[in-house]
Amino acid sequence: MASVTAADIKKLRESTGAGMTDCKNALVEADGDYDKAVEILRIKGLKGVAKREGRAASNGLIASVVEEGKRGTMLELNCETDFVAKGDRFITLADRIVNSARGVNDPKEIVVDGKPLQDALDDAGALLGEKIEVRRVASFEGAHVAVYLHRTNPDLPPQVGVLVELSGENAEVAKDVAQHIAAFAPRYVTRDEVSDDVVAKEREIAEATAREEGKPEAALAKIVEGRVNGFYKEAVLVEQAFAKDNKKTVGKVLEEAGVNVLGFARFKVGQA
Repeated sequence: MASVTAADIKKLRESTGAGMTDCKNALVEADGDYDKAVEILRIKGLKGVAKREGRAASNGLIASVVEEGKRGTMLELNCETDFVAKGDRFITLADRIVNSARGVNDPKEIVVDGKPLQDALDDAGALLGEKIEVRRVASFEGAHVAVYLHRTNPDLPPQVGVLVELSGENAEVAKDVAQHIAAFAPRYVTRDEVSDDVVAKEREIAEATAREEGKPEAALAKIVEGRVNGFYKEAVLVEQAFAKDNKKTVGKVLEEAGVNVLGFARFKVGQA
């Protein structure tokens, strides 16, 4: 039987991301053969895929790729622990998947190396010992597409990402607006995107709250309208106060730059 050294275990662990004990056991079973040990880890890991299905994958990272400022894709890749999330193998997997997802807006449509996405996720989960999933993906193509990735913790990969499409080329404004979206999390670009059902619910809540506060009947209509407008200022991008100059709205900044936001996606790891 070949001897298994700490260096052998370390090498296998760094290359696969599997646990130290699992690496040691695999090397022992493989009689010190590195390639065979990798295969053993994969086989044993795949057997555990079904068992991991019900586990929560609430950690992870945001990955992106932008081509010539015209096309961009961003996705959220999830795992179970921050230990795996910050590992080189997981980060490399995210880059591989996002480059395979260019132009895609549904994870089910992603194909990695000619195979369904789930095959790549199962293989990664087998080696890393965790549930791995792509929660969502977004792609834009237009006059100018930009991305901003934000690290909420310097020890972890990006946890917040914003992909934004402008009607015209303006890298500075695109960056500023993407950073603003990351910080203030608007839900819509303009009021036109807010459905009638959402507005009706906001009016209902505003009226019920005002009545609960004992506001006079004669003032209810004005109070409700004011609170609905407050909702717009919080939820609609162009009506929010601009992060870098709160005397202006984002809409005013865009107007002065001669561009519009045609769409955006904001992902935060673990949040819907």
